[in-house]
Amino acid sequence: MQRLEGKIALVTGAGNARGLGAATARRFAEEGAIVHVSDLDSAGAEAIAQHIRAAGGRAEVHSQDVTSEAGWDEVIASIENSHGRLDVLVNNAGIAVLKMLDQLTGDDWRRQTSVNLDSVFYGTQRAVALMRKVGEGGSIVNISSIAGLIGVPAGAAYNAAKGGVRIFSKVVALECAADGIRCNSIHPGLMDTAMLDVARTDNGEALKLMAAGVPLGRLGSPLDIANMALFLASDEAGYITGAEFVVDGGITAM
Repeated sequence: MQRLEGKIALVTGAGNARGLGAATARRFAEEGAIVHVSDLDSAGAEAIAQHIRAAGGRAEVHSQDVTSEAGWDEVIASIENSHGRLDVLVNNAGIAVLKMLDQLTGDDWRRQTSVNLDSVFYGTQRAVALMRKVGEGGSIVNISSIAGLIGVPAGAAYNAAKGGVRIFSKVVALECAADGIRCNSIHPGLMDTAMLDVARTDNGEALKLMAAGVPLGRLGSPLDIANMALFLASDEAGYITGAEFVVDGGITAM
């Protein structure tokens, strides 16, 4: 039996083919989940869903602005109408705009916290409500970052939001434990995603040095995160909640 057979899963920010969300959506589908692929880029989300279907999986698409409470209401209602339940939520959508403190504007701060933290609150709150209504538990996986654990210059807003995701996940875990709803956070390190393409183009040598500085000697792959999310979504992680999982090749061990 596949590890997520029969489970209904929603993965946000899953419309970029080289992103963590897309890798997670594909991995979930490979393990039997019916995956709802959500992204502001609806064409990108549809492309990921088509890839999943072509491989024999099941996927549905939502055009979603994760900073909109009304948008969250629509997506969760659609999933409930289609399946009557939601078993797994992966809050993956996020952005990174790195600016030193003296260059950071109020709009920069609010945009970072809105996408990276507020959206996690909106989605988790609504997913928990549906999971409680069904009464069969569930798993919430929130994608944070090692920037939620250690300081990064020029990351004031990003770090603050990702740190918020970490501690928010622990509170949710405690509040929802009696309902059988688990909540954990994943903290990726330097990942080889589209976010690094600009750095690769503009300063490839510096990027090589950064990768060489990772104890395992390489950048992380989206599949590294997808596999961790798969574990946390599965029944194999049935006794794990309120925990943080660092997937960084050893960076934070230094």
